[in-house]
Amino acid sequence: MAEQEPRIFVAGHRGMVGRAIVRRLEALGYTDIITRTRDELDLLDQQAVNAFFQSERIDQVYLAAAKVGGIRANSTYPAHFVHDNLVIETNVIHAAYKAGVEKLLFLGSSCIYPRDAAQPMAEEALLTGPLEPTNEPYAIAKIAGIKLCESYNRQHGTDYRSVMPTNLYGPYDNFHPENSHVIPGLIRRFHEAVRNGDEEVVIWGSGQPRREFLHVDDMAAASVYVMTLSKEAWQAQVEPMCSHINVGTGEDCTIQELAETIQWVVGHEGRLVFDTSRPDGAPRKLLDVARLKRVGWHPSVKLIDGLTDVYAWFVKNTMVH
Repeated sequence: MAEQEPRIFVAGHRGMVGRAIVRRLEALGYTDIITRTRDELDLLDQQAVNAFFQSERIDQVYLAAAKVGGIRANSTYPAHFVHDNLVIETNVIHAAYKAGVEKLLFLGSSCIYPRDAAQPMAEEALLTGPLEPTNEPYAIAKIAGIKLCESYNRQHGTDYRSVMPTNLYGPYDNFHPENSHVIPGLIRRFHEAVRNGDEEVVIWGSGQPRREFLHVDDMAAASVYVMTLSKEAWQAQVEPMCSHINVGTGEDCTIQELAETIQWVVGHEGRLVFDTSRPDGAPRKLLDVARLKRVGWHPSVKLIDGLTDVYAWFVKNTMVH
């Protein structure tokens, strides 16, 4: 470690991504890591956020805090998703600037790209077409976060960076039977099928859409790697008004292939039934990770290994036995 260790605030440390970032920082030997629970610091409270930054002398920020949810939650509470995320990022970014924090990493989402963006989706696709309606308010807030970082850099000379992850999975994911994303949802469904002796498992849609998945530990590793790049190395790979970097594997698979892999990991030996009356969503969502490769980072967790790891965590840490 450097002689003058940075004082690092990880906002959202209880979420899947925030926990992984803390684990990664600790593994690398960082010890001055600051966290606050929602009860200790409400990021929606501007005065409280300002007071926190003024008193804590933070050097670096990982902004992983966000209001997140699946399609149902986004469709039911669109005002909450746009308002809360805009307020969180505005409060944190502005308070960090006022307190003299020079380095900040904003974590976004691949839903920032147009619904019909060319595949794989490059960073330059941002703001080139309509967004997916089901999560547009959330995406708008994440786009605003990118532009906040860019604007503070342009006007104030700060070093605020943004990374856009593909679909993430890992320990501490949401395994809710209705509100979870595809990997935790399938893990739970196959686990319950084995427990109940069900011979078949129903999968929504045709199984043919292609999706990209990244283990959250890889996302955390990429985030810390990006933050440790020199300002010159970072600026050599981005543009002042297109300054975010996609984080993914650059590889995808069909939902059917994903389901078959999870079925094998869990040990279910029955049939898969694809309910084609259910929606498929976009036929493909793959990130262009050329920028990420140019800065020198590559993922290390293979999908089969990551799924095995997450299933073991699920069995150990949930009440579904």
